[in-house]
Amino acid sequence: MNNPLNPLLELLWAFVGLFLTIFGTMIEASLTSPLSGWGDSGSMVLSLGVTYQVGAILLVGCLGGKNAGALSQIAYLTLGLTPWFPVFSQGGGWDYTSQPIFGYLLGFVPGAWVCGWIAFRSRRQLETLALACFAGLLTIHATGWLYAVILRLSSDKFWAIIWTYSVTAIPGQVAIACTAATIAYVIRRVLFY
Repeated sequence: MNNPLNPLLELLWAFVGLFLTIFGTMIEASLTSPLSGWGDSGSMVLSLGVTYQVGAILLVGCLGGKNAGALSQIAYLTLGLTPWFPVFSQGGGWDYTSQPIFGYLLGFVPGAWVCGWIAFRSRRQLETLALACFAGLLTIHATGWLYAVILRLSSDKFWAIIWTYSVTAIPGQVAIACTAATIAYVIRRVLFY
């Protein structure tokens, strides 16, 4: 099954993806624990240790397809590399390319593309959308690892980058990927595509 969206609608999803990615960078992902709310203290909010940025990337891939997903992330990288729009989590500008975290940002483009490609390969099913999100997430991390290798970091620094940006982030990002797949499934059912 090919992407049933016309190019104008894909462009609209690309703009939505760009804005969701920018705003998702600013909002920390968390969840509430209903079991802790039985006492007088109310419910407890637990941080997932990540932002909604990756969820936005996966969501637009599942809703807009591979072209919209990749285009939104190319626009995001372009904005972030200019000195006038510091949209990355730690600022922006061309100097950001020398930081190991930039590899993960580069991974947003192929990650969104892979997610969108898988999401529209077959009928709309929650399992397919979840697989698309997990494949996109894996692509983001693999690109980050490859970029760290290209930078020729020392062994200690390489493993510190992998620990900080992959190992500790994966549990929260998996929860966000599941949420993105579920939201995409509901929206695609409502919009009949």
